[in-house]
Amino acid sequence: MIKNFRNIEYLKRGNERQKLAFSEIKKHKIFEILEKYDPILTGTIPIGIDTPESDLDIICECKDHFEFTRYLTKQFFEKKDFKVYSKKQNGIESTVAEFKTDNFVFEIFGQNIPTEKQNAYRHMVIENHILNQKGTDFKQRIQKLKADGIKTEPAFAKLLGLKGDPYTELLTLEKNL
Repeated sequence: MIKNFRNIEYLKRGNERQKLAFSEIKKHKIFEILEKYDPILTGTIPIGIDTPESDLDIICECKDHFEFTRYLTKQFFEKKDFKVYSKKQNGIESTVAEFKTDNFVFEIFGQNIPTEKQNAYRHMVIENHILNQKGTDFKQRIQKLKADGIKTEPAFAKLLGLKGDPYTELLTLEKNL
């Protein structure tokens, strides 16, 4: 099934962890606060292959990292364990804010790239397509690998027999969607 990942309403009809994520995002008005940055929830929770340690990853498009950092700090500095920092992700300037709420760690990730073009979103859409195509057994095998400590993209690459960098190789499957 193709999901509209831009609208988090699908979480209300999901598993218990997805419902909790929806409630937590709404309670803290995360998407309302980030609206001008075109936020999208990405990662394993939206596609139902998360582990208990999985955080809520929200990607944003930020054209000005200094302004984005100031905005995130102003909006979230009172949250538990708040921190904001910049790093290069695949050679691309990225700003990251992290904080905790009652039930989740949030990671807000900004790049000067439209959100639907960012790798986190692209990976999630590809992974969701594969999960829908391959079925429950494949999903359970991914979850087992993740429970054993293997990250998401390497787990997919392993089960799909992809060679090379799993993050890059997974993107080559996009043309088949």
